[in-house]
Amino acid sequence: MFRAFLKLGLTSFGGPIAHLGYFREEFVVRRRWVDDAAYTDLVALSQFLPGPSSSQVGLSLGLIRAGYWGGLAAWAGFTLPSAALMIAFAGGVSALSGNLGTGLLHGLNLVAVAIVAQAVCGMARSFCADRQRASIAGIAAVIIGFHSSALTQVGVILMGGLAGQWLCRAAAAPAAAAGSSATFGLRISRRASLVALVAYALGLAVLPLLAALSPRIRLFSVFYRAGALVFGGGHVVLPLLRSACVNPGWVSEQAFLAGYGAAQALPGPLFTFAAYLGAVAAPAPHRLVGSALGLVGIFVPGVLVLTGALPFWEALRAQAGAQASMRGINAAVVGLLGATLYQPLWSTSVSSPLDLAVVLAAFILLVAWRAPPLVVVILGAVAGSVFAR
Repeated sequence: MFRAFLKLGLTSFGGPIAHLGYFREEFVVRRRWVDDAAYTDLVALSQFLPGPSSSQVGLSLGLIRAGYWGGLAAWAGFTLPSAALMIAFAGGVSALSGNLGTGLLHGLNLVAVAIVAQAVCGMARSFCADRQRASIAGIAAVIIGFHSSALTQVGVILMGGLAGQWLCRAAAAPAAAAGSSATFGLRISRRASLVALVAYALGLAVLPLLAALSPRIRLFSVFYRAGALVFGGGHVVLPLLRSACVNPGWVSEQAFLAGYGAAQALPGPLFTFAAYLGAVAAPAPHRLVGSALGLVGIFVPGVLVLTGALPFWEALRAQAGAQASMRGINAAVVGLLGATLYQPLWSTSVSSPLDLAVVLAAFILLVAWRAPPLVVVILGAVAGSVFAR
């Protein structure tokens, strides 16, 4: 299991949607560990729950195939290569100085603008296809534009769920049963799933209260909250992590955006960005501890809620009310990410016609030419270095 996922952890470029394609090719088509119906159900479940969607699908495949140790091996193989590279980047980013280093970081920031713009466009097509959800997204973006604290972001997500109950219920038809998803719960008892859900809720409630006891608990707490409340995975974690790490002064705006841009060039899950942030936030010689706290903190809630939901997924997905709430939440998430595209990404990175040209070129390469993110990130970093001011 570890070898199978390590191969993907080293080669799966392109973000969550691409990862799901790699998983299907490897585990449905080639290895035949699950059938297409079961895999489709797993993907639907990962979209429904908070947390990193592609990592949750990989963890589920490990659980179904080889139990709890299989799930851990799948997560480790897929996640650790990217995490190690992000920690290495955190160690080198402080050494970047002078015009060349500043230009390289600026180029990464500009690429981050283009990548998030691509994500907003793609998510808007999927999650804001009618006027009700477009309105929810627009209101969410305005609210976050005026006040972008972590509490406001959580409130916007909850607002989206309530608005979905009111506006999206008519369009939210219960999903048809695939017939094979009942096998998901065979390796997880209902008692274990309830324990996982209680642990998930306790982490959200108790960790902020304990944060004052230790800087390490506080660091773990903010990453746990980000992982527990992000719906849509991938790019959506950006605003939550920014408010958690930049606003208190743990990480500078420039270092934050540079790390986010660098994360686009790596294989594996985007959530390993947390390992970079933990390493930058923790003073030397504690950077490895900080990276471990960030990495574990952001992934643990997704693991807990997935473990808790697997045995109950068949009943949950049949509820029209649950589907309506998720439609509203997903629309609010699009608005949240759209507001982040403006502040801080655009407002702090694009300040000249040359910056605009780099962003537009990166966006066109990603959207029109379907260029690999790795190539776009490298070109953006080179452009920033060449045109360093």
